Amino acid sequence: MIDMLLEKYLDILPKSLWVTTCNSGSCNGCDIEIVATISPRYDIERFGMKLVGTPRHADVLIVTGPVTRYMRDRLVRIYNQMPDPKAVVVVGNCGASGDVFYKSYNLDGPVDRIIPVDVYVHGCPPRPEAIIEGVAKAVLKLESLKEKKAGEADS
Repeated sequence: MIDMLLEKYLDILPKSLWVTTCNSGSCNGCDIEIVATISPRYDIERFGMKLVGTPRHADVLIVTGPVTRYMRDRLVRIYNQMPDPKAVVVVGNCGASGDVFYKSYNLDGPVDRIIPVDVYVHGCPPRPEAIIEGVAKAVLKLESLKEKKAGEADS
């Protein structure tokens, strides 16, 4: 099943896609599933996706959890350090809506209130296949931005 899903997106990946993550206040369930995507079972690196340790080298930012007051400025700083074009993928229900932490006193809200979000991967926690699909959808966004920029340069 995973091979069919990844083969579907293989044509979309014209170059290596470097991904960085930010836990903005999650319970770490989504982070464990993200780490599972680089395990030998799913092995996203064979398709050119690589987890990197710095946002300065990343094309895609994966955010887990709702944004706490403590993490708000740090999340914005991480987002601003990424070179353009960039995409943001929110993994898990908490980052998309706050989920069970929705009315917590120390939250500034879901991720889309802080930085622009391109792809949502729902689940608590989502399966690695869904995370891989979400990152592949972010590639579509990046490619459309490149085409748009090239079209503007030709005009």
